[in-house]
Amino acid sequence: MLYRLSRIPVILALLLASAAQAQEPDPAVIPYKVEIAPSGDSGLDNALSAVSQLVTLQDSAPTSAGGVIGRAQGDRERLQQALQSEGYWGGTAQISIAGLPLADPNLPVRLDAPPQEPVPIRITVEKGQPYRVATISIRATEPAEQPSIDAAASRPFGLAPGDIARAEPVLAAESTLLDRLLEAGHPLATMAGRETVVDHGAKTMEIAWRFAPGPVATFAPPQVEGAVRVDADFLRRQAGRITGEAYSPDRLERARRELMALGPFGSVRARAAERLDAEGRLPTTFTVAERARHALGISAAYETNYGPSVRVYWEHRNLFGGAERLRIEGEVARIGTGGALSQMTYRTGVTYTSPGVFGRDLTLIASIGALRERLEAYDRDAITASLLFERRLSERFTVRAGPTVDLGSTGPPDGRLSPYQIVGVLFGGRYDGTDSLLDPSKGYRLEGSVSPSYSIRDAQPFAPTRVTASTYLDVFADRRSILAVRGTIGSLLGANRDNVPRHIRFYAGGGGSVRGFDYQSIGPRDERGRPTGGASLLETSVEWRQKVYGDIGAVAFVDAGAVGTGSLPDTSNLRVGAGLGLRYYTPIGPIRADVAVPVVRETRSSGYGLYVGIGQAF
Repeated sequence: MLYRLSRIPVILALLLASAAQAQEPDPAVIPYKVEIAPSGDSGLDNALSAVSQLVTLQDSAPTSAGGVIGRAQGDRERLQQALQSEGYWGGTAQISIAGLPLADPNLPVRLDAPPQEPVPIRITVEKGQPYRVATISIRATEPAEQPSIDAAASRPFGLAPGDIARAEPVLAAESTLLDRLLEAGHPLATMAGRETVVDHGAKTMEIAWRFAPGPVATFAPPQVEGAVRVDADFLRRQAGRITGEAYSPDRLERARRELMALGPFGSVRARAAERLDAEGRLPTTFTVAERARHALGISAAYETNYGPSVRVYWEHRNLFGGAERLRIEGEVARIGTGGALSQMTYRTGVTYTSPGVFGRDLTLIASIGALRERLEAYDRDAITASLLFERRLSERFTVRAGPTVDLGSTGPPDGRLSPYQIVGVLFGGRYDGTDSLLDPSKGYRLEGSVSPSYSIRDAQPFAPTRVTASTYLDVFADRRSILAVRGTIGSLLGANRDNVPRHIRFYAGGGGSVRGFDYQSIGPRDERGRPTGGASLLETSVEWRQKVYGDIGAVAFVDAGAVGTGSLPDTSNLRVGAGLGLRYYTPIGPIRADVAVPVVRETRSSGYGLYVGIGQAF
């Protein structure tokens, strides 16, 4: 026997929405307890429990004897539909109350007697065999549009003949096909109809879809609404980069995020029109909401081997109306480590950022800073400046380049400082394929830079080069157990390490490097035992991040690093540190506290390190 259905019931959504329907008034409220007999299919059991009003309302909405019977009668159809939604189209459901079938005429009398304890209600199902998908037909409403449909269905879409005829995979496959039409440039694509035929004799289902792809379209010049202080022409230029590009939901979302990344906005919403314009293009509208123009922030960190550090900044997010940012910041580090104020490290700087320079997808980043560093490896007083141009080649890949200047003096700790003047050009890039900036769980990152430079005082060319890569694996696909691995390699090209100022050389040790060792303590030392830096660097870290309970997590890690005197990495003095840590996860990122010890202790280095900060170690 064949039954033709106009649609597969979207069971759970419709039934859960009606869970609070009114009951017949009856002053005699009786308690009851529902038991669903295990069917052998946990998915079916969950579906039965989710749709049953007897279950969902038993504690929150006590009712009378008549109300209990009414709920049970309503449940019969809901339970039947739950069976069908899980593919058991020939299954049946029975409900017994106080040991009597729901159709028993004596049931109302039994329930009218005041119960001594909750009335037992039992739901049982005879599920039978699951039905299977026999055929799948996917057609366009217009024959000329069939090639678009065939292209969307050319790859697996989550449903195939032989699969169990469950509602969820059918609806998911339908959504996948529709998304593929949208991604192929059909902004008005819709599902025009779905027809299913259930054959109870063969225990199969036939599925037939009809889609209306609509025309392929490009983006029309978008509109931007809601801006108050940000220049409207500037926003139209920024948003208008999508004009003429083929429509896709991903490209529209990327354009929305690009506007958000400008800085002045607290939110940006993108809305596509429901019809094309006279030229066959898709109008879009971005609605922005500006946030406060000024921001003041403070951050702090602590390392036992480096000391506390505090950074304060003030920022203007829309200086001239074109989303220009002016940031002034200052930092005090190694607080109290050297004893006197003169032994602390001070840094201050001003950074100006201007997007869309020269009318192109370029961002100008101009910075100037002054610093006074008092470190274990060197002392340094300097003024630095750079003028960089940054471009996003894709949503995840950014490159930058520009001139740099470094003027100052440097030398060994508590020794005589020698002046230097360095000019150079920085070339750098960053690819971020992770799912979170501060707490990644999957993907990888790659960042590198090379800075061809010239020391005017020493007439010495050189090119410091550094590449860092990290990857993250969500081991059980639940964001609770993360394996993180990081590696860094650095090399000083074109010069011997003794021919460049001390701050240009490579160092290892401390937070962000090899935990458990003092800051800059790994590598060559002079006759007084002070770090002198090297011409090559090799670092690696392996970290297991485990969420333990709620917002509390723990980590176990091993770091290793080596600094060599030659330009090629040298592992002869490899140092290894290991430790444990705690994480408290907040909406802005995890708060980190790590304790590490060196596997082999370095000369004149502490026996452990404590590190506190915000965000994961890498």
